[in-house]
Amino acid sequence: MTVQLRPRAALLAVALSAALGSLAPAPVLAKPATVAKVDIPFEQFTLPNGLRVVVHTDRKAPIVAVNIWYHVGSKDEPAGRTGFAHLFEHLMFQGSENHDGEYFEPFKQVGVTGQNGTTNTDRTNYFENVPTTALDMALWMESDRMGHLLGAIDQAALDEQRGVVQNEKRQGENQPYGQVWEKLTRAMYPEGHPYHHSVIGSMNDLNAASLDDVKTWFRTWYGPNNAVLVLAGDIDVATAKEKVARYFGDIPAGPSMAQPKVDVAKREKSTREVMTDKVPQARIYRAWNVAQVGTTDIDQLQLFAQVLGGAKSSRLDQRLLHQDKLVDNISAGAYSSQLGSNFVIMASVKQGVDPAKVEAIIDEEVKRLTKDGPTADELSRGKTAFRAGFIRGIERIGGFGGKADALAECTVYEGDPGCFRTSLATIDAATAAQVRDVGAKWLGAGDHTIVVEPGARVALAELPSETPKPFTVPAVDPSFTTLAQQVDRSTGVPQTKTFPDLKFPELHRATLKNGTQVILAERHDIPVVQFSYEFPGGFTADQGRKSGTANFTMGLLTEGAGKLGALPFADAADALGAKLDASASLDSTSVYLSALKENLAPSLALYADMLRQPRFDQTEIDRVKATWIAGIQQEKVNPSAVAMRVMPTLLYGAGHPYAIPFTGSGNEVDIQSMTREDLVDFHRDWLRPEQGTLIVVGDTTLKDLVPLLERQFGNWKAEGPAPQVKAPVDVARPTQARVYLIDQPGAVQANLFASQVVPSSKDPGSTRFDIANGVLGGDFTSRLNMNLREQKHWSYGAGSSASNTLGQRPWGARAPVQIDKTAEAMQEMRKEIAEFASGAKPATPAEVARIRNIQNLSLPGAYETASAVMGTISGIVRYQRPDDYVVQRKAEIEAMTPAQVQQAAATLDPNALTWVVVGDLKQTEAPVRALNLGQVQVIDAEGKVVAPAAPAAPAAAAPKAR
Repeated sequence: MTVQLRPRAALLAVALSAALGSLAPAPVLAKPATVAKVDIPFEQFTLPNGLRVVVHTDRKAPIVAVNIWYHVGSKDEPAGRTGFAHLFEHLMFQGSENHDGEYFEPFKQVGVTGQNGTTNTDRTNYFENVPTTALDMALWMESDRMGHLLGAIDQAALDEQRGVVQNEKRQGENQPYGQVWEKLTRAMYPEGHPYHHSVIGSMNDLNAASLDDVKTWFRTWYGPNNAVLVLAGDIDVATAKEKVARYFGDIPAGPSMAQPKVDVAKREKSTREVMTDKVPQARIYRAWNVAQVGTTDIDQLQLFAQVLGGAKSSRLDQRLLHQDKLVDNISAGAYSSQLGSNFVIMASVKQGVDPAKVEAIIDEEVKRLTKDGPTADELSRGKTAFRAGFIRGIERIGGFGGKADALAECTVYEGDPGCFRTSLATIDAATAAQVRDVGAKWLGAGDHTIVVEPGARVALAELPSETPKPFTVPAVDPSFTTLAQQVDRSTGVPQTKTFPDLKFPELHRATLKNGTQVILAERHDIPVVQFSYEFPGGFTADQGRKSGTANFTMGLLTEGAGKLGALPFADAADALGAKLDASASLDSTSVYLSALKENLAPSLALYADMLRQPRFDQTEIDRVKATWIAGIQQEKVNPSAVAMRVMPTLLYGAGHPYAIPFTGSGNEVDIQSMTREDLVDFHRDWLRPEQGTLIVVGDTTLKDLVPLLERQFGNWKAEGPAPQVKAPVDVARPTQARVYLIDQPGAVQANLFASQVVPSSKDPGSTRFDIANGVLGGDFTSRLNMNLREQKHWSYGAGSSASNTLGQRPWGARAPVQIDKTAEAMQEMRKEIAEFASGAKPATPAEVARIRNIQNLSLPGAYETASAVMGTISGIVRYQRPDDYVVQRKAEIEAMTPAQVQQAAATLDPNALTWVVVGDLKQTEAPVRALNLGQVQVIDAEGKVVAPAAPAAPAAAAPKAR
């Protein structure tokens, strides 16, 4: 349940995201194989009550994506009622008249995946993927909250969700640079414009909301005639017509609400402001108001943004990041909305650099591109990147940016579910002159610039309170009719009796001449092949090396290889529509490729160069090093990231291979001293083909694939003896709880973390522990979240998790809470952990059944994407699991008893927790010390003690089992 700042055309957004990779002179490449045709075919119909339904059939998995969009967002809120659309998104996740209880509960019982809801300026949406056999339940639930919600909304529900939303607002504003978007929105649009206020709204307006207000708001906007329902996946239009008519047909239409007129609010003068925040470096935000969604201009502006700052070697990247080295990162993007869109440039300025110098170069590059236009190569690569992003996006039927989302967005904003075809055709046909001209048309005077400089955080003032305008519900259009009642809601939610079988793809194996094991899972739904070359080591291979060596080395692999420097290498990837990446984790390293099937051979050639011949050019090392260090400094002001930096050493002790920041970034001193020889040595020692496993998932076969792999990798030989990974040794838990406080002056929230080590992922009881964690904090309906969010509404969300590792796993509970509830929230967290671990409040059969269903019944939908399959195969390799591990784990969970889960819960020791609290010390220290949870120390962002520990009273003992 989230706020989205702005909508964008769903699949174009995916394309833009996928395209963040490059642009500049590219090498000549072989002509691609036959280009695959891609599309999202659909059928549609409309019920007599006005509900418009779009259906897309995709039988690859036994799941159906249910995606419903209501055409109401923050733009529709009258004066004095800001935040109502988002508040109501939350209220609609409460119970309805015929379902008393959390909205999520029936979905959890059938293995839902990808369930959520979001609100932006223009619409509110709800979506979930359910097994095909649970479609009746999903439609019953969606129709019950559409047609039978008001009787279930009472003052308690309103107060609860109002508190949750206000904590969501605090959480956003508490982040570094977190106040910028609110200020930018106010500056870009004049008072009275529907976009002048933020989606999340005003605290004052939220506090003033009455029960009558929200009920009138619902009657006005949430009728079937103001909604679009998309059903995508294992369904056909005949089935959809019967089921949708049965569940939605009797819901009366609401009033016909007029949409605000398009008002781009193009600005005539450039304006600017400077603000300070607790941040390590200045950041520049420059924005223009540009053409609305559904126009040729906004589609062409997407290409302009790609060339200007949307790719790894875009104009701004080349100039400011590579050539002049004045920024640590920079981007440009066009973000489309119904009434008008935004074109935004963001730049993080290097420490010691005058932001004005960066601003001047941004001006130069914008003017140069609007004068001369893109080169033919830039334009071609941009188009390829968008097409590749579209292909990857349509692998998913539901969720953010999936096919159902694209169809719904097109239907709501343009009245045509297939509007994405027009946008893609516009981009494909765009000329350099058109891209030049559209930039010149929109990106002249009229921008607003915000420069955030390091300094004290100044609280963001509320918008002036306005006298609320009374809500009046317009009359319902008499032309709408409804179908006869076809479902008896008195019998409750339809029960799902049968479920689809789990089908994990067969694993095909081969061995290359170089000793690498190849594992292939065939997936022929989209013309894409994904590769992950995996090696042992990871952060653990930093033993005896500088902290961060593994991750830093992997990060340099994409900065040039073979004969291609960093920018030409990026251009080559863009020209092929390929995505390449490399990273390290605690126990392994991996090198990734996603290739279009039509360009598989040349993409593999580029991938092989990256793996075998990384250049490690000194200029790129120096550039990335500076940006990397700036990233570490950013981590130290981010409340979650700073906790992840200090917690590992607190848990494992200095010198342990896992005692490295879990962000993988290392520390400034070691990164600053990193040499080219350090990277070459790590690459030689740890990226060895005989120790590698190449996981492949996608549209190919071993017969076609192995010859291509042998051509690129068959003669790859490692140098010297292979180093051995030292197994992480077990560490003892502390003898009593410890509390560490990190100061975040001016914070409006405290971020709470309670952690300890638990047995390895290879431990025979690891699955039982995962189920126990699910009961405690691993799901929205778990104990921690229901307590701190739903019952107390002190937090936007609380939970717990354990990372998968070869050594002892780091387990942790976490909760960002309003700062005046810091101590009380810690008490509640400890109480939940203690009562569960001790058996005072043991796992119930209902809780175990819910987590079992979440884990097992979701499996048919969990492997909808190639990436999900690849992740599971990676675990099979790393933890030496059998090929049928998924099936074996499913059987183990099905047979698991509450007693076994409770036994796993006893793994936790509430008296040996390590607490980290990030917040304003002036508000947190005294109440936390008064809790007497354990020894309390104040530490800095490096984990160094800055205030001595005060004597602590003995920690309270855990409750005894009944």
